[in-house]
Amino acid sequence: MHLDWEGDNMKILVFSDSHRSVSPMVQAIEGEKPEQVIHLGDLMEDAEELTYWFPQLPVCMVPGNCDGWTTVPLIKRITLQGKSILLSHGHLWGVKSGYDTALYEGRKAGADVLLFGHTHRPLCERTEDGLWVMNPGTSRSSYGTIQIRDGEVSCALGHV
Repeated sequence: MHLDWEGDNMKILVFSDSHRSVSPMVQAIEGEKPEQVIHLGDLMEDAEELTYWFPQLPVCMVPGNCDGWTTVPLIKRITLQGKSILLSHGHLWGVKSGYDTALYEGRKAGADVLLFGHTHRPLCERTEDGLWVMNPGTSRSSYGTIQIRDGEVSCALGHV
């Protein structure tokens, strides 16, 4: 899936595990003013609610283990500003037991950024081979930012 943005710089906010806590995400969006939002599940209806608050803001989402039956793909690979982002809630990759499967899938997909949630523990690091790995934690207290500037990616964690 290729998502279009007409600019050289892009800020993306990443949320996960909101569990019906929408107001911290609204606060983060109002403060950070991103061009894109990614929600990593638990609960997708929270991400859908963001589209009512910010109708001009693109929101990409995947379901988590608490989202029930859905036809929305559990894993997505998107391209933003020419950078490949692989996203999933993380439960399929068993991230509560370690990140090996997630890292394998990210590398296999040729991703520049690997995103997952599920553990509620924030993580943001760049591997030796250059893969950015991010878990934004629970949106009740933290979120992730991805900046793409002049073809370079940087990631960080933010706190509500």
